[in-house]
Amino acid sequence: MRILFATVSEKSHLFTMVPLAWSLAAAGHEVHVASNPALTASIKSTGLTAVPVGKDHNLHEMLTENRDSLENPLSDWSTPELDRHSWEQVLMKFKVSVMFAYQTYNDCMVHELVDYARHWQPDLVIWDPVTYAGPVAARVVGAAHARLLWCIDIYAKMREVFLARLAEQPEERREDPMADWLGGILGRYGHTFDEEVVVGQWTIDQIPTSLQLPLSLRRVPVRYLPHNGPSEIPDWLREAPERPRVVLTSGVSARAALGGTFMPVADMINTLGSMDIDVVAALPPEEVEALEKVPANTRIVDFVPLHALLPGASVLIHHGGFGSWGTALVNGVPQLIPTIRYADWWNKGTSLHEAGAGLVVHASELTAEVLRESVERLVEDASYREAAERLREENQRTPTPHDVVPVIEELTAEHGR
Repeated sequence: MRILFATVSEKSHLFTMVPLAWSLAAAGHEVHVASNPALTASIKSTGLTAVPVGKDHNLHEMLTENRDSLENPLSDWSTPELDRHSWEQVLMKFKVSVMFAYQTYNDCMVHELVDYARHWQPDLVIWDPVTYAGPVAARVVGAAHARLLWCIDIYAKMREVFLARLAEQPEERREDPMADWLGGILGRYGHTFDEEVVVGQWTIDQIPTSLQLPLSLRRVPVRYLPHNGPSEIPDWLREAPERPRVVLTSGVSARAALGGTFMPVADMINTLGSMDIDVVAALPPEEVEALEKVPANTRIVDFVPLHALLPGASVLIHHGGFGSWGTALVNGVPQLIPTIRYADWWNKGTSLHEAGAGLVVHASELTAEVLRESVERLVEDASYREAAERLREENQRTPTPHDVVPVIEELTAEHGR
């Protein structure tokens, strides 16, 4: 088969695709990865074949300019529940997301992606959950298509809420920003909109079932395998820590997309530095420069592959990004997530809290006392490690990317041209 992966130019989104892409390639399928030109070098660094399409999006610039207003009721998708949203509320959320996020991500690449799909004729398109150009291209050429999830599925769940409220409205009040936008693009190619374009013909889900939202979609669970890009193991990682190792990362992708972190990193380093622990903090140069001093128990690094660092860790502190969250799950490490209600960050934190494997706190409420008490709880209370270990075991029982290749082949034959 010819399989086209489609993602917007976000390195963290690409990295979640790499293990499955290579598993499909190793099974004898042709695999190409299409994205905005800005991601071309990153795709090539994985050894996969890159297809640059369209122009680069400017969403990062928009988010950076408006980062102080990112957390607001119009962009808060953290509670995708019917009883939490009126028709007016959920309609406005979709209007804002379509106008400021989905169109910005996709309109600059969708037509060239369609052109490439017409040229290459893929049998299957596997798309990132915000890369709606993927299902559009698949529909135009008659290919099967599936979402590959790296998130708690707030996107499909909120769509369920939207459709339920839409069905309650009289005809004259009905409107659908997603259908209007995607239907308009599809209409240019002689096709019409339906819900498959929003949620895929099936969903390849890297989230453990026990942590995922309940949905009626066709779901193919797959084990998350961390991919950190080109990296090396530093010598000091060969030595076991003498005290509990607490790892802090402010999030490479979040910093790039939002122009910084929402965590009070300098204050956190000061607090952690006063505790009887060993600290490894992955920080960019600008955050290191803002530190008054580096405590004696703290090692500052620019980058260390988390899949190599976390096996010896007692706690991971991060903002809620999938790479950090998923890699901690793989290694059975309890997590502390100081975050905001943006994307699915808050949902990742609450899912761990409910599973007993971590704690979540709003970044604005992370005082020195809260940080100290949270880390002490996660280190000293064995129940957190035990719950994290149960999640690790659940992930280990989930089929690997290699294991799901035959399932993907069958579903492609079922849904394709």
